Amino acid sequence: MRKILFRRNLLFYSVFQIILLFNFPIVSYAQVPLTIYEETNGKHTATYFQVIDFYQKLDELSTRVQMQSMGTTDAGYPLHLVLFSNDGKFDPRRWQSGNKVVILINNGIHPGEPDGIDASMMWVRDLVTGRKRISDSVVLAFIPVYNIGGALNRSAFYRVDQDGPAEFGSRGNGQNLDLNRDFIKADSRNARSFAVIYQYLKPDIFIDNHVSNGADYQHIMTLISSQHNKLGGRLGEFMNKQFEPSIYLMMKERGYDLIPYVNAFGDTPETGWPEFLEGPRYSSGYATLFNSFAFVPETHMLKPYPQRVDATYALMECFERYAAANADTIRQIRKMAQEEQLNRSVFPVQWVLDRSRFTEISFKGYEAGRKPSAVSGLPRLYYDRNKPFDKKIKFYNQYVASVEVLAPKAYIIPQGWWKVIERLQDNGVKMERLQRDTILEVEALMINENKVSTRAFEGHYLNSSVKVSRKLIKKSFRRGDWLIQTAQPAKRFLVEVLEPEAMDSYFTWNFFDPILSQKEGFSSYVFEDTAEKLLAENPQLKMQLEEKRTTDTSFARNAYQQLDFIFKNSPYAEPDHNRYPVFRLLN
Repeated sequence: MRKILFRRNLLFYSVFQIILLFNFPIVSYAQVPLTIYEETNGKHTATYFQVIDFYQKLDELSTRVQMQSMGTTDAGYPLHLVLFSNDGKFDPRRWQSGNKVVILINNGIHPGEPDGIDASMMWVRDLVTGRKRISDSVVLAFIPVYNIGGALNRSAFYRVDQDGPAEFGSRGNGQNLDLNRDFIKADSRNARSFAVIYQYLKPDIFIDNHVSNGADYQHIMTLISSQHNKLGGRLGEFMNKQFEPSIYLMMKERGYDLIPYVNAFGDTPETGWPEFLEGPRYSSGYATLFNSFAFVPETHMLKPYPQRVDATYALMECFERYAAANADTIRQIRKMAQEEQLNRSVFPVQWVLDRSRFTEISFKGYEAGRKPSAVSGLPRLYYDRNKPFDKKIKFYNQYVASVEVLAPKAYIIPQGWWKVIERLQDNGVKMERLQRDTILEVEALMINENKVSTRAFEGHYLNSSVKVSRKLIKKSFRRGDWLIQTAQPAKRFLVEVLEPEAMDSYFTWNFFDPILSQKEGFSSYVFEDTAEKLLAENPQLKMQLEEKRTTDTSFARNAYQQLDFIFKNSPYAEPDHNRYPVFRLLN
């Protein structure tokens, strides 16, 4: 492997650097210690404590760096945020009013994938020492290590297939949660703190650094972008036609053949693959709800660690340079998208892949084959690195909405559902409490059908395939219940977490499961007399019972089911059983 030179001789300053020198003293390279990654020639990654100590040192040395504590985590340590601004001002409200592009970079969500941790440390150090520079129109924000619990749990034996570093953290956090499935459900303190950070910064661009598993190929770096159809409108068009292609070109100029994330796990990649559809449980899907351009860089696990870190560094610089060159356009498009969203009435909440459309991309892979396994004796897959190829393959990157909902004027949530309320507040949702008991006409949803997963996923048995019916009712609400107008910046977020049919709604993640359990019942021997009276007083109900007995022989032989049918169609049935406790105010 080529020798990696970590120290670069600084012979001159550019004109910009000389100007910078007069305004903000340049920190000499000798004042800043090397990272552990550099000291070990790319063999080791920094520990959590080494990362924080490093940024504290930069904060002390430079007025252009500020590190803040932004809430707690499941590990008991604070979640830090590192800011870099050329003018040494660190007020996000001034950044937004001053038309600066805010780039938020998240590192260590999977601490076994530490490429971004080390690359970010070196980049900020190089900015502080004047070896690199960013535009005055851009500010940078870094989460140095997001999954602190996983970072503290270090071993040389995690990620068995990955080429370096020597040891690293584990994927699970302090609750053994995968934090890149937690952005909506927010079971972790990390995710609750992250939401506060996101609303504090309101980033224009979000980058979440990762390392990918999967097939073998020649590319060092792959990229997940906010899926352009799901991002939608001007944002999606700009992402698909301008932002993404420009980043690919910029990386090409730096010697990297960047391709979309190789989303091929059931077959070899040369057959093509669909674009990764990131739901809001994932970081980039979450960012989409707030009209940010989001990216998940995925270096290739089989490449040596120094190559991966270099590629991550290069890609972050490309994002900054593109943001600087297109700052006004990025801000303007996001502003227009937010205004359009406020006036939008129909929102897609489920998507399906359109396999009739695709683009062709150049994929540099290795020929795959099968040979007998030395372990099992059965055929096994292998890739032959002596047989590289460059082929045009199909990339399926078009999705269409399969379920759409009409956004109400407002949602009303009874105060007892405080877990939901707290998460809405974390995400900057504006809401108000009813000042007195009141009766309102609202649209109520009944959960008619849903499937429940048979295996736990990230601590939940998810609901899916949700079918609802809707009915206008007069509903009594109490003083203190929550009224949430949808005419606010969080409108799309509200729709996607509060509509039960949405792919990652709070109903999907079991926050409202108590309504699925019947709380009131009857004793058969007592209710027999009541049921007889109900049938005598209600010929329509009696006819429905007879029809069901005629069409359902099992029902006709089951006395309890017949009593239950009468009970559920009588005034004695509890109204809240299967009634979704988020009510829609239409007018």
